[in-house]
Amino acid sequence: MALHETKDARARDADTDVFTSALSGQILPKYQMPDDHSPSEVVYSLLHNELLLDGNAAQNLATFCTTWSDDGVHRLMNECLDKNMIDKDEYPQTAEIEARCVNILADLWNAPKGTSGTGCSTTGSSEAAMLGGLALKWRWRARRRAEGKPADRPNLVCGPVQICWEKFARYFDVELRQVPLEPGATGLLPHQLAAHVDENTIGVVAILGVTYTCDYEPVAEIAAELDRIQEEHGWDIPVHVDAASGGFVAPFLHPDVVWDFRLPRVASVNTSGHKYGLAPLGVGWIVWRTAELLPADLVFDVDYLGGDMPTFALNFSRPGGEVIAQYYLFLRLGRGGYRRVQQACADTAQYLAGEIAGMGPFTLLYDGQGGLPAVSYTLTDPAGAGFTLYDLSDRLRMRGWQVPTYPLPADRQETVMQRVLIRHGVTRDQIALLVSDLRAAVEHLAAHPQPVTTEPRSGFHH
Repeated sequence: MALHETKDARARDADTDVFTSALSGQILPKYQMPDDHSPSEVVYSLLHNELLLDGNAAQNLATFCTTWSDDGVHRLMNECLDKNMIDKDEYPQTAEIEARCVNILADLWNAPKGTSGTGCSTTGSSEAAMLGGLALKWRWRARRRAEGKPADRPNLVCGPVQICWEKFARYFDVELRQVPLEPGATGLLPHQLAAHVDENTIGVVAILGVTYTCDYEPVAEIAAELDRIQEEHGWDIPVHVDAASGGFVAPFLHPDVVWDFRLPRVASVNTSGHKYGLAPLGVGWIVWRTAELLPADLVFDVDYLGGDMPTFALNFSRPGGEVIAQYYLFLRLGRGGYRRVQQACADTAQYLAGEIAGMGPFTLLYDGQGGLPAVSYTLTDPAGAGFTLYDLSDRLRMRGWQVPTYPLPADRQETVMQRVLIRHGVTRDQIALLVSDLRAAVEHLAAHPQPVTTEPRSGFHH
């Protein structure tokens, strides 16, 4: 008869219970690698629990970025973990899909028919914007040298821009001429250009979806003013459109707004695939109107990965999954699907704007119409409200809502505002719950006035 050893059930259960494991009884190593390995399920569970301390993405109304993706995106991202976007010889089909996406965007943004536009994917719209800025600088410098003129004082003119343009100017030695806001304005106005551009201006950045307030700058009117300036002074100043968010909204919700390559002065457009492009985090796009607008000496030919590959980027290796996911979304949604998604977001934003307008203490800066699916507002009487919008942000945070508060840029920095972004996955019911919590927070703060403080307050990074 065979002999059998008995097993200690308690020991077996201890091995399989995450919270009785050796690692769970310790404070996890923070600054040094542990001496030995631990079971994968234990490490996963402990990290999963620690990450519960992060905010709930569904209640993050500060971010433009995608916080919800369908199962197809998750599966494709899983299957593409090993794909390196830079290695086009090893992953030629991923490279082909990137090229398809560039062509789709060039068509979406009305690139001239019969011309060969060019573009590429990036890690996000910030990198894409910097690539667009570099092309502007290189072309301006080449033109100045060809004319025998000095090329050592380039400047870039813009309104209230995202931090990436300040980075571009500092990193690449360009003077950033950020035009102050006029009273009542939320972005760059065409008539302001004449006082800021000159022969050393490499380009003007127009924002399709201003980060602060979410409305569009008037790109067509900006281009027309630059036409007038060229007639008067001879300065041929191109426009780069930073469409980080609006590039995936305007074509579907506002097709009659002329902002893209329909304007001959628009040389390049950047956008963020992981914002209203609905792709997961980590992908942006830059497209030039025609191929010759990208200077050849900015493009590097790399041959040590197994084939001769042209590349224009600020980094090198990066994942290809986000590009695949972007193409998946183009195929799955099509123009009609994107239109329905963005319209649903816009409708919810306009519902929220109506609720906020009727609440009492707020004045709308942007009501969700004509720009991004969002709402921005300020206190009608900041001195008499008995609380600040920073106090309101803190109160809403107690319910899990992340609603950013911050001042407008110069010369409207005395105006402190809040902004709520509506993205794919943010439902009407969810916003109705926000309205209820917002109303309760206002009632509480009005009944318990906060002490006035002159201490600087920090809002959300945006």
